[in-house]
Amino acid sequence: MKEIISAIRNEMLTLKELVDSLTDDDWLSPTGFKDWSAELIISHLYYFDLMTIYSINKPEKFNEEGQFIFSTFSKEQESLSRAMIILKRLKTSGKKELTDGWLRSNDLMCETFERIDPKTRCKWFGPDMGARMFMTARYMEIWSHAQAIYDLTGKSRIYNDDIKNIVNIGIKTFEWTYINRKLEVPKQKPYIVLNSPSNKQWEWNEPSDENSIYGLASDFCHVVTQNRNVLDTKLEVTGSIANHWMSIAQCFAGDPETPPEKGSRV
Repeated sequence: MKEIISAIRNEMLTLKELVDSLTDDDWLSPTGFKDWSAELIISHLYYFDLMTIYSINKPEKFNEEGQFIFSTFSKEQESLSRAMIILKRLKTSGKKELTDGWLRSNDLMCETFERIDPKTRCKWFGPDMGARMFMTARYMEIWSHAQAIYDLTGKSRIYNDDIKNIVNIGIKTFEWTYINRKLEVPKQKPYIVLNSPSNKQWEWNEPSDENSIYGLASDFCHVVTQNRNVLDTKLEVTGSIANHWMSIAQCFAGDPETPPEKGSRV
């Protein structure tokens, strides 16, 4: 748990520096992620960090918010409107109050999960998760959503080997990506060889010349989190299974989402 908690804290501090650098116009400007502004992205992270804490410490509050989410979202299907509902739910006023609340909630979430057994089952809006996987998913969320703010500002991102956590989620959700879309799951899993930010070679699955993916781990992470269309990366994808998977890959929960169009987020 210490390693994944450390990854979350480091990513949060990096994102805080990026958010602090935003102008007032930047803060409210739509990003390439479904027109969400940086304000909406931070409110989303803040709210669901709180829900993560409630799942452990305040189950009644978690259930109350769960009922609110399901009731509200069943009536509102549009992503931007849902994000605005979450922002309003937090009842914050201005950038400072929102970001301060987010920092406090993220810190409390990390403190809470540092003290519990990694195998503890945690309630969520979908299936329950083990505590370690729960934290890995939260790391993936903050890393993924931050990219929209990097894209908005045009600032380059520095990657580190913590992103192996996201690669692992991406690979573990191979079958789920198909099941979620009510598609037949391929019998063969692509052979994956990725170069880490520290220039290590990471490998998954059985070697295959027929279906494989080679390239940067960061590019793979951007594809499975749907920050980038695979055609906008330098991944070398071979075979029908590997190509189809990369065209629909989705490592996060929820209804099937469509990756960005080629050239729309680069």
